[in-house]
Amino acid sequence: MNYRSTRNSSLNVSSAHAIVKGLSDEGGLFVPESIPALTKEEILGLGDKKYSDRAYDVFSKYLTDFTPEELKHCVESAYNSKNFDSDNIAEITKLKNGRYILELWHGPTCAFKDMALQILPYLLTTSAKKEVKGKQIAILVATSGDTGKAALEGFKDVDGTSICVFYPEDGVSPMQKRQMTTQDGKNVNVCAVKGNFDDCQNGVKAIFTDKDTENKLSDNNILLSSANSINWGRLAPQIVYYVSSYAQLVKDGQIEYGEKVNIVVPTGNFGNILAAYYAKLMGIPVNKLICASNSNNVLTDFINTGVYDRNRKFYTTVSPSMDILISSNLERLLYHFTGENDSLINEWFTSLKNSGRYEVDENVKKQLSEQFYAGFCSDDETKAQIRKTFEEEHYLLDTHTAVAVKVYEDYRAKTGDATKTIIASTANPYKFGRAVFDAVNGGEQPEDEFELIARLEKATDTKIPAPLAATKDKAVRFTGYVEKQEMTGAVLDFLKS
Repeated sequence: MNYRSTRNSSLNVSSAHAIVKGLSDEGGLFVPESIPALTKEEILGLGDKKYSDRAYDVFSKYLTDFTPEELKHCVESAYNSKNFDSDNIAEITKLKNGRYILELWHGPTCAFKDMALQILPYLLTTSAKKEVKGKQIAILVATSGDTGKAALEGFKDVDGTSICVFYPEDGVSPMQKRQMTTQDGKNVNVCAVKGNFDDCQNGVKAIFTDKDTENKLSDNNILLSSANSINWGRLAPQIVYYVSSYAQLVKDGQIEYGEKVNIVVPTGNFGNILAAYYAKLMGIPVNKLICASNSNNVLTDFINTGVYDRNRKFYTTVSPSMDILISSNLERLLYHFTGENDSLINEWFTSLKNSGRYEVDENVKKQLSEQFYAGFCSDDETKAQIRKTFEEEHYLLDTHTAVAVKVYEDYRAKTGDATKTIIASTANPYKFGRAVFDAVNGGEQPEDEFELIARLEKATDTKIPAPLAATKDKAVRFTGYVEKQEMTGAVLDFLKS
């Protein structure tokens, strides 16, 4: 299985090369040359396997330049009881009306990014030995909250690597910020940026494509790579949990094999829902992919109209990991929808860069409407959904999963579609304690984050996860910030130290 670039279809590289590079030289994203299929027998067989073995079976179809021993080492090192508080790795909780909450937050940072970022260091270091033996790998990450901490935790003190994370100074929750700024590890750096997530993401992409920076780092035997979902090594692990959840529901007798499900994903950068699309292409029976957004509803408008326009007001919301106006992974979907037409991709994304806008053709619009449904909700609606779900089912949602549940309920009311539905739950509610507390309890809040959490525990009869509780007594290590135009300098200074 080789990989092409969305902006250069003539490129033909191994999965190890795609993982080490992260981003193609001309700015395109790596995609597999074909999507491998899972047979009925393979899907049914997954039901009797533990999560790491399910991951092995999926990866073996995409990472064909890895030996079986290398893949085994990667999956078993990542998906185990040391890293996750559940033997199942991804738990499924059944709610009323055929809804299944896929809990992707049982890892060390209590967010779905752990599902990929616990294994990415192993995939990356294995790939580096094949492609760039002897070089130091510098990981650059732009985060809207969860990716940063998960990447820091995954790469801390990994030999041959260093990691620098940029986050919007006022665009993450207090707990997300505390998780990042108290991060331990000798090879880590965390820096706030005066701006929003798109500023962070654009700054990281600019560093990747800047030849002068590349040459300076090369002179010091350093190679840049990414832990964002622009890296195929980040995206491939996300396919696994959609394949796994379907196999688990069949095994548990919740659905019959061949029965279609809807999949609802709260998304900003489009990677998580793209992984669900890849699972569908592999043979998982999916009826509708439901894309849920907050007030930064650029994806909702795009899926419904075919016009992508980031020239709009940016909202800082209670679901900050979705506060994004440039959805990078959408490029991969459009590459597939256009029949791998790199000329069109270059045209559209050049237009996005220059004018902030592009419009896809009628063929792509038709495919969008057939495959996807899109909706969004406000902060008030998000909090109301948290309160409603807790009161009706005693299940506590975080602010992102609540967006997904609300958009799904709107979809069901609008369409009458009663298909059983998997809802991706992307974070533990205690990562967004203030908004969740306001939703279920209301009233005045204490300034101290951990006093508020104690009250939330009492009000809901739930418990903060141990990794979040542990940040209470950790010292803050990183307090600096930069202007967005100073990000390159921050990276170079960090890598010199």
